[in-house]
Amino acid sequence: MPSYNIRFKRVYDAPDAADGQRVLADRLWPRGLAKVKAHIDFWAKDVTPSTPLRKWFHEHPEAFAAFRTRFLEELSTLEADHNAMLTELRTRLTEGPVTLLTAAHRLEDDEAHTHLHVLRDFLESR
Repeated sequence: MPSYNIRFKRVYDAPDAADGQRVLADRLWPRGLAKVKAHIDFWAKDVTPSTPLRKWFHEHPEAFAAFRTRFLEELSTLEADHNAMLTELRTRLTEGPVTLLTAAHRLEDDEAHTHLHVLRDFLESR
């Protein structure tokens, strides 16, 4: 099982040299953030929860376990389909530290309940 150096951060937080590659892991571009100020190295929008799943979880934040299961199923399907963004993300992980970025407010409140943790766990389990 690979062990990657993956960090999490809100995309609105200032970039830091320790971030390594900055990967936006949100399906939608963050509101009010200019692309030039974001300092994004890669936008992995296709390896994020689908729009229906994202909307469902927004309405049911207490159902994280169900969200996790559904998102892992989506990621497994992407892997089976040899998704180019998933492959690119894995390549970047082998090159050094990667900071997964999100606009989600939950990162500050309870970071164990975001899609970033599910994505990290998926990447490290294969």
